Amino acid sequence: MLQERSIIKVADNSGAKIVSCFRILGGSRKRYAKVGDILIASVKVAEPRKPIKKKDIIKALVVRTSHPIRRKDGGVVRFDENAVVVIDEKGEPKSTRVFGPIPREIKEKGYTSVFSMAEEIV
Repeated sequence: MLQERSIIKVADNSGAKIVSCFRILGGSRKRYAKVGDILIASVKVAEPRKPIKKKDIIKALVVRTSHPIRRKDGGVVRFDENAVVVIDEKGEPKSTRVFGPIPREIKEKGYTSVFSMAEEIV
């Protein structure tokens, strides 16, 4: 679960490496973001010569959290780190690759384009 002011790794090749969340979308007082939620973040560290620069304001989709994800079959999925993928206003990814494992819950939430670019599905 992520909250405002969380420092998060970016799991794609958009140019941003580390972002800081400052707003979680989906309600006026939504406090925590989990896998599949959208947040607004500021880029803290970026790669040179890429379209996304430091200090840019971006929309991002949460794809991994350290907090466990409970599944309907009784299983639990947990990741070592928190990670997001940079998306545009339509919900499409701005990158061409997504690094690391992605949970099935991303496809269930309707982000099939992010799901199809994943290296590994958990």
